[in-house]
Amino acid sequence: MTLEQLRIFVAVAERQHLTRAADALALTPSAVSASIRGLEERYGTLLFDRVGRRIEVNAAGRIFLDEARATLARAAGAERALAELAGLQRGALAIHASQTIASYWLPPLLVRFRDAYPHIDVHLDVGNTQAVAAAVREGGADLGLIEGTVADEALALDEVGHDSMAVVVAPGHPWANKRWLLARDLQDAQWIMREPGSGTRSVFEAMLAGQGIDVAALNVALTLPSNEAVRAAVMTGRYAAGLSELVAAPYIAAGLLARAPLALPPRPFFLLRHRERYRSKAAQAFEQVIRS
Repeated sequence: MTLEQLRIFVAVAERQHLTRAADALALTPSAVSASIRGLEERYGTLLFDRVGRRIEVNAAGRIFLDEARATLARAAGAERALAELAGLQRGALAIHASQTIASYWLPPLLVRFRDAYPHIDVHLDVGNTQAVAAAVREGGADLGLIEGTVADEALALDEVGHDSMAVVVAPGHPWANKRWLLARDLQDAQWIMREPGSGTRSVFEAMLAGQGIDVAALNVALTLPSNEAVRAAVMTGRYAAGLSELVAAPYIAAGLLARAPLALPPRPFFLLRHRERYRSKAAQAFEQVIRS
């Protein structure tokens, strides 16, 4: 059974006339007659009663007419869905992002995307850099946004933003009023760090290493799983931490944290996508929003 057979059947049943149905469908009467006959013979059921030169839908035909109309309606809905997807009127987008990006940098962009494409369902998951990369690689995410870098040939990385890192301490910490820090100061301090695999930790350690600091020799007092936990621990008094300016700035402005005198270079934010998987229209549109 084909959709064309269903269309012909419905046209004939609604008009109770082969020729009129043929005219409506831009087909010949013989083609319409052959389609109806093929349908009846295929399923061994008469759908019309032939009364002289007329045809009338019989009881079986009336039952089948409801099903045929419903099937054609579903097919039309499927066609509309594809057309709407092409026009970004419907769809879904799965984004995985690391904590700093998801909490501080990404929300305004999500609002902008929602305003532009209100019918796209956006699902955001938060994880560290390694978890985000794994989600994109395995197909669980259309796009990923991370703070660190990943070495994975399956993934394409594009820089889409940046922020700054700051070494922060409590206002009463000795570093709060120090004019500069020496390598010895950094080695002797007690540090609060994010967990291994987080972009914040990997980038911060790389920055320290770039300044000649032996990262392996740092005194890491606590390893915590979120920026908020690190910030709260630092505020207790005797610890230092490397945090994003996006995370630390409000607390520095409020006098709850102090910026230690150590200049660090900006860190990039990267967009991750799979090199070989299909890029949906929604994903392409979101990339445009980020880049704009």
